[in-house]
Amino acid sequence: MAWPLLGIYSTAQAEEPTAKTSAESDEWLVLVSPFVWAPSMNGQVALGGVDAKADVGFREIFNNINRVFMGNVEVTNRTLGFYLDGVYAKTSQSERAYGQKIGLDITQSTLAGGVYYRVYEYALGGNTVFGEPRTWRIEPTAGLRWTRITTKVDIDPVGFSTKKKTEWTDPFVGVRMQADLTDRWTLSGAADTGGFDTSSKKTYNAQAYLGYRTFLFEHPTIVRVGYRVLAQEYRTRDFTGNTFKYDVTQRGPVLGLSMRF
Repeated sequence: MAWPLLGIYSTAQAEEPTAKTSAESDEWLVLVSPFVWAPSMNGQVALGGVDAKADVGFREIFNNINRVFMGNVEVTNRTLGFYLDGVYAKTSQSERAYGQKIGLDITQSTLAGGVYYRVYEYALGGNTVFGEPRTWRIEPTAGLRWTRITTKVDIDPVGFSTKKKTEWTDPFVGVRMQADLTDRWTLSGAADTGGFDTSSKKTYNAQAYLGYRTFLFEHPTIVRVGYRVLAQEYRTRDFTGNTFKYDVTQRGPVLGLSMRF
């Protein structure tokens, strides 16, 4: 998964990067990471000539968000890696504008696929509970993010209703970092930006996690708690000839785990 960009400070004595054995370099690992995300949402959605605020505060999360899930699958040999990162969220809200009640339903599916390469690894001394050297590592990443948005606007009491479904794909570039704080605790992060006016006008994604190493069903596992921000700005024409606009930022805490196979 794209782990957010973080600056890491360590008091450990400087050491040369550790060299991998040929067995380590050739071994491919699979990491499966299910997460639960509780994002607030703010921004603007325009559909059918109607502008509506997408504004779900943190206190309203459990009242307005119907379903939210995110997960990641990664294959790596510790130097080169490939990943798929998915997010699904469905929200419902209502607001009053010009004396009318406006209902807004948004369903978003996002799937990002990318590749990363470890360009730097710095030894921090000692081993983790998984029997691997503690390190600080940096991994540039690039890929594509596909998004599908279904938006429905209802206006009462006039009985007006309109719905729009659209999808697009954006390129992105970013960086991942991870530092083994102790034999069990790890700090990881990633940040990427994309769109570049190819499909979206702009997009950015950032995540940060504190992880704890343990074993679950005899598999090396990191339990993670953190925070994620995903922002997207996309515009196109809808079936009414008006501008469809989705300019929304989602942010909130994340809880999950990463299990190695």
